[in-house]
Amino acid sequence: MGEHKGYIRNSDEKGSVNISEEVVAIIAANAALEVEGVHGLHYSHGKEFTHMIGKRGFARGVKIVVEGDDITIDVHIVAEMGHSISEVGASIQKSVISAIEDTVGAKVSAVNVHICGVALKKNR
Repeated sequence: MGEHKGYIRNSDEKGSVNISEEVVAIIAANAALEVEGVHGLHYSHGKEFTHMIGKRGFARGVKIVVEGDDITIDVHIVAEMGHSISEVGASIQKSVISAIEDTVGAKVSAVNVHICGVALKKNR
């Protein structure tokens, strides 16, 4: 997420509900982590680290861009060995879109999945 925090705003005659990009990123991160074949989220230690100081960092590896009513999400993951990377990517897209649209009620225009590495399977 960038330097300025955006909000998804849902307004009606009763008032408004403002959902921060950070909340959307956490929902997306959790949805991605639930997909079989995802070892974990990936984040660089460079520029992103300076933005995470003072934050808990639950959504490191997820970038959210809100433009009007559309949301674009970039998810950076490490895949597990033994899984089809293209199938894992497609499952992440479906899972993240479903979680955001069902939870937040906003349209997800794109989920870009970046496979940044491969690791041995987790012991579950």
